[in-house]
Amino acid sequence: MGCQLGKLAASERRGAGACAGPAVADAPPPATDPRLPLTAKQKYSMLASWKGISRAMEKTGICMFIKLFEENQDLLHMFEKFRQYRTKEEQINSTELAEHANNVMNTLDEGIKGLDDLDNFFAYIHQVGASHRRIPGFKVEYFWKIEAPFLAAVETTLGDRYTPNVENIYKITIKFILETLIEGYEKAGTPGNST
Repeated sequence: MGCQLGKLAASERRGAGACAGPAVADAPPPATDPRLPLTAKQKYSMLASWKGISRAMEKTGICMFIKLFEENQDLLHMFEKFRQYRTKEEQINSTELAEHANNVMNTLDEGIKGLDDLDNFFAYIHQVGASHRRIPGFKVEYFWKIEAPFLAAVETTLGDRYTPNVENIYKITIKFILETLIEGYEKAGTPGNST
């Protein structure tokens, strides 16, 4: 009798779990904000993999800027605090470059973590884009120069976790962030805008 009661209780637990399981699993993921170019699953994957980047922000940022300067030596003059560091070794050891890399990575971190609240995301990233108006000689097309170095730095940091799917998600995300920075930069240049 005890065995039968145990089997009945176990089958009821399995039955309840089985009924609840497929209903949850079959339910579509919650809708994302239509302004976000990622699906709910892609956004989840982005936020999950970004945790690996957040644990190595400075290293990833320095790697990103070194790649930027390898590909765009002419941009080094834009950075007053570390423009004198011409070699890769000097750049790696520059506290000024590390500080700037941290600032940029923290901005990206805020942006990526803000993907759950796009109103705040847009306000923040637009403000960052507008702030680049104060940099003498800065051109809006310079924003795009960071795309490939960012992706290369993320790949270096994530290693084998940088799968083709993750790469695609990062490409979509960095493009979205850069487009938003450009919007902020351009809006700040329109007459009557006090940003």
